Amino acid sequence: MRVNPKAPPPPPPPPSPPGGPSTTRASVADIARAANVSTATVDRVLNRRSGVRDATAQRVLKAAGALDYLPETALYAALAPPPLRLSFLLPAGTNRFIRMLGDMVGYSQEHWAPFNVTCRAEFIEVFNPQALAAALLRHGKRSDGIAMMALEHAVVREAVNTLAQQGVPVITLISDLSNSARAAYIGLDNRAAGRTAGYLIGRFIGARTTAKVALIAGSRSYRAHEEREAGFQHVIDELFKRLEVVGLREGQDDAEKNYRQTRALLAQHPDLGGIYNIGGASDGVARALKEAGRDHKVVFVGHGLTPDTRALLIDGSLDAVITQSPQTTLMNCVRIFSNLRDRRDALSGIESTRSQVIFRENLP
Repeated sequence: MRVNPKAPPPPPPPPSPPGGPSTTRASVADIARAANVSTATVDRVLNRRSGVRDATAQRVLKAAGALDYLPETALYAALAPPPLRLSFLLPAGTNRFIRMLGDMVGYSQEHWAPFNVTCRAEFIEVFNPQALAAALLRHGKRSDGIAMMALEHAVVREAVNTLAQQGVPVITLISDLSNSARAAYIGLDNRAAGRTAGYLIGRFIGARTTAKVALIAGSRSYRAHEEREAGFQHVIDELFKRLEVVGLREGQDDAEKNYRQTRALLAQHPDLGGIYNIGGASDGVARALKEAGRDHKVVFVGHGLTPDTRALLIDGSLDAVITQSPQTTLMNCVRIFSNLRDRRDALSGIESTRSQVIFRENLP
């Protein structure tokens, strides 16, 4: 059979039905038409440049996915919201529990991955309320949430309220801030912690013994330390009337200052029977007790299980430590910020912070 050379060419195959396989890749113009935006907007979104509203970017990315312009894995990555940028503002100094908390922020990034957050810690001069307020406002410009150990001061409260109005939630750690717009507090019931310390010292000294007991705090500007002092004083007045509380000294959680305060207490009160270190840097207190030969005669209770307080428990110069889990503290902060991002109740799924009393015989 011969073919007529003048016969018309065969008709082209019918177009693929909607949703069927396509022989050509979609173009930027196709995506722009599907998303009802300009090609310039599509270019900015696909190249992850700024200047496009989130809702518009999501529409462009969905159109790109529907047109098979992006592979599925790239589409999921592009549709994922950017990670929350979280800042932890912690006091600088020799408080080893706080230092340990800050170090964990840095080396526990893999634990935060399921929550799509990035965390960073900064140590600041926290006993200066103006410096703390300035740090809050500075970090608020580049953070989606801030956790901090609060000072009870009007300028700090005002900074927290300003950030709340700007949509940057603030969580208080270890020490709370009264009458503020902070999103949540993560820490001990500090009044109960002070009562626990008073009960321990009273029992160790003995209800029939007359003695003096002293307190050393980081600062009364910490609401936590003020509440611990009040709880301690109350239980001594209630249960151990033969003990006399000789007042509170401030050491600003500094080992050298705590050492000097303890030496002064021992010189002023030769019959001192107990010391409650409300804050950190217990090693300074222990050094003074050891130098005076009083380390196994004065009942000593402190806060925060760290390598140094662990060693003091083992050698017997520290009788008990009231502590909380730093890992749980940080994880609760991340979960609260995630709850707020997802418009859940801030404390959804958050367990209250539990205190532990650690002795030499039950060291973990």
